[in-house]
Amino acid sequence: MPPAERGAQRLRLRKSLLGRLLAVSALVAACSVAATAWLAVQTTSGAIEQEQGRNLAADTRVLDALLAYAAGHPTWDGVDATVNDLAETSGRRITLTTQSRQILADSAGSSPPPPALPPQASAVVDPLSVAAVPSGSESGSGSVTVAAPGTDGVQRSGNDRVDARAVGPFRLSAAERTSLRRTADEAVRCLSRSGIASDVVEGPSGRPRIQVVGNDPDRMRGTRCTTDALDSPTRTETKALTALNGLVNACLDRQGREAVRLDLDLSWDTDQDASPATAVPQPVPGISAPEEAVPTPFPTPSPMDSEVDRDIASCVGIARQEQLSSYVASPALLFISDPGGGAVPGFELSPANTARITGVAALVLALTVGASILAGVRLVRPLHALTGAAQRMRDGEDPSHVVVAADNEIGRLAAAFNDMSAHRARLEEQRKVMVSDVAHELRTPLSNIRGWLEGAQDGIADTDAPFVASLLEEALQLQHIIDDLQDLSAADAGALRLHPEPVRIEELLAHVVAAHQAQADAAGVALTVAVPDGNGSVPGLTADPVRLRQAIGNLVSNAVRHTPSGGRVTLRAYGTGPGGVDEEVAVEVADTGSGMAPEDLPYVFDRFWRAEKSRSRRTGGSGLGLAIVRKLVEAHGGTTSVVSTVGQGSVFTLRLPSAGPDPMNTAV
Repeated sequence: MPPAERGAQRLRLRKSLLGRLLAVSALVAACSVAATAWLAVQTTSGAIEQEQGRNLAADTRVLDALLAYAAGHPTWDGVDATVNDLAETSGRRITLTTQSRQILADSAGSSPPPPALPPQASAVVDPLSVAAVPSGSESGSGSVTVAAPGTDGVQRSGNDRVDARAVGPFRLSAAERTSLRRTADEAVRCLSRSGIASDVVEGPSGRPRIQVVGNDPDRMRGTRCTTDALDSPTRTETKALTALNGLVNACLDRQGREAVRLDLDLSWDTDQDASPATAVPQPVPGISAPEEAVPTPFPTPSPMDSEVDRDIASCVGIARQEQLSSYVASPALLFISDPGGGAVPGFELSPANTARITGVAALVLALTVGASILAGVRLVRPLHALTGAAQRMRDGEDPSHVVVAADNEIGRLAAAFNDMSAHRARLEEQRKVMVSDVAHELRTPLSNIRGWLEGAQDGIADTDAPFVASLLEEALQLQHIIDDLQDLSAADAGALRLHPEPVRIEELLAHVVAAHQAQADAAGVALTVAVPDGNGSVPGLTADPVRLRQAIGNLVSNAVRHTPSGGRVTLRAYGTGPGGVDEEVAVEVADTGSGMAPEDLPYVFDRFWRAEKSRSRRTGGSGLGLAIVRKLVEAHGGTTSVVSTVGQGSVFTLRLPSAGPDPMNTAV
């Protein structure tokens, strides 16, 4: 078949081994990548969220602690101890710098030089401008109204983001704290006698307030417990409030607004003779209830829904910052990083991270498909070579040798194909030789018979007894060759049937020697049967005596023919094997003839093969005897072997099972 047609018959990719391998590999890779990605996201998302939560909580605690320090100290001097404690607790590197990045405190120390700081600060520590935090945060800092403590310690009126702990000049003296605390304790005892549970809560400035336990503030109205002293500003608070009021009015005057009067809770009133601008009932002075029970426990100003109120609130905030600026530390940059200097690791499934995961998955898939293509091509290439070689053999071309690339399944298949190809070539050569040899073997006796008959017809040869004997000899030779070919044909077709029966091998060998004694005497060769070693007897044998004599006779005839005058041919039988059903009987035919070369031994039992390529009757024969021997022995379930040495002779051995041949090969 032309190469173009062979190429056209190649399977489509979806039906070929390569296509199926690629499809399965791609499917497995896609499933594994998808499953791995899903499992990784599912198993790590929770841990990442927890880690982020812990990081955020730790960072919030650090910022809150530093805000508390800044709110209570006019400078950052002495903050190193606080920074080191926070760093040891959180396991992070904590650094405070000025706005120009001059280091104020660094938990990493200065020797050896610490790693460079991250390019962006984690937060700004400024107690006068605190960022908002979610409601319910554990931090004490955050977005508050006004950071001055009122009678209840809660800031109102405005949104100046001043830290609640930055009290500045409103901080009470020790004597004032002691006096107010004594008054608060007496009020708590009074409320307790009335059956009302309450606690003393101290604000950042040191002012105590009474917090009632429960959600029924009306119970306190019927008590006789007074807390007037807790509602009155102390001397320190009066001085600080007066200074703050002056700053607020100065701010309002610059804006063309009317002056106001601030109360201790930082509410204001534009009319000094008017009552506080509220219409809600007044609670018991100095006493507060839980915020969830009493949403508006104290007087609050009217809603700041006018420009005037907004301007007043703005001035209050500005005045607060101006008043507290000398009491708190200056703003500082806070850097929270790993001890090695890198930023705190985080994770977020942002579009960039999603694209990165997708890219990695695509890369894994591409590598898997690429590896599958490479492996598939390497797998299919020798198969294509095997297919091409088989097609060339089918088309009658000479068998080709396929390269064996590696010792694997495909390599072994290629090696087996090469052996088959070589065996086929050898068989084809033997077939050609067989046809030639059969023609030659038949031509010689036929030519002789024809010559003698033509001579008799022409009157040249007399038809006497020698004439008839010569014709008979040639006819017998023809009959011998035809019988041999018939036996081989029957053996090849599985039609060679045996008639097994118990055989005494010693007697059979004696009959073979008697039948070939005349041939041996004519050739000057001594033909004998060797006596078994010792006194042991040869095991009993079940075999077809006719076929067995034929096989041994062929060996003897071949040995006599290849043994020179004065030589010796010896037959011997003995038992081998462990005994029982595995017992075997070995028959040896040894000669002292010319022998054979080692490279010729594998072909001894092939048809029409001769060690000597001459066609003489003396040494050539028909070349079928040994092939028939092997077929007959194999029909008995046995094996044949030969050992030979050039110039010393050969030993042919037949090994037969004593139990007899396979019942399938016996005659019915």
